[in-house]
Amino acid sequence: MRTLASLALLSLISLPLAAQNRPRPRILGAEWVSLFNGKDLSGWTEIGHEKWVVEDGVIYGEGVTKEYGYLATAKTYRDFHLRLSFKCEADGNSGVYIHTSFKPGTADVATGRQIEIDRTLNHHTGGLYGDGKGWVAWPRPETETLLRPNDWNDMLIQVEGNHYVVHLNGMLVLDFTYPSPEAEEGVIALQLHSGGQGRMRFKDIFLRDLSAR
Repeated sequence: MRTLASLALLSLISLPLAAQNRPRPRILGAEWVSLFNGKDLSGWTEIGHEKWVVEDGVIYGEGVTKEYGYLATAKTYRDFHLRLSFKCEADGNSGVYIHTSFKPGTADVATGRQIEIDRTLNHHTGGLYGDGKGWVAWPRPETETLLRPNDWNDMLIQVEGNHYVVHLNGMLVLDFTYPSPEAEEGVIALQLHSGGQGRMRFKDIFLRDLSAR
């Protein structure tokens, strides 16, 4: 009887161990993939007439006509995590557009929301701006000075349905649920704002597509 009890106890102990060693199921869309190959703009579409080139493994954007300009992904995305590094090299407004579409043949945004990037401190970098609607949500007040002007900054954007979470340089700056977004799928686009002479650099652009989960 003692032997049977020992075997039963051993089997109970081995079950959790076997579960730990069993290969975990692969979750679709859980992998980080690069959106920028460091060589050219493959997978991206230029919208507008501003300057977008690759220099030394970095995407360089410059406002040359003082109109709106965008560099948009060729694919559309719904739920995703996006991380990238950016540097503001001159005065001018920029941002990362999400769930975006453009009016055919123009650089006019039809639908979309922008995660703000502005070289000037206290100008709400990391906040959520609705195109044609104005500010939707400002970043947390204590994070308004996190931006490093003329230096590289790291941004993580998490979009799941109508819930948006943004980290800037490792700090949470925005956690917001948008009650009535006009679109929940679209391209991702890097922006050069009109009216300025903005110069922006972007690198290390990676995306985790969660739409297939």
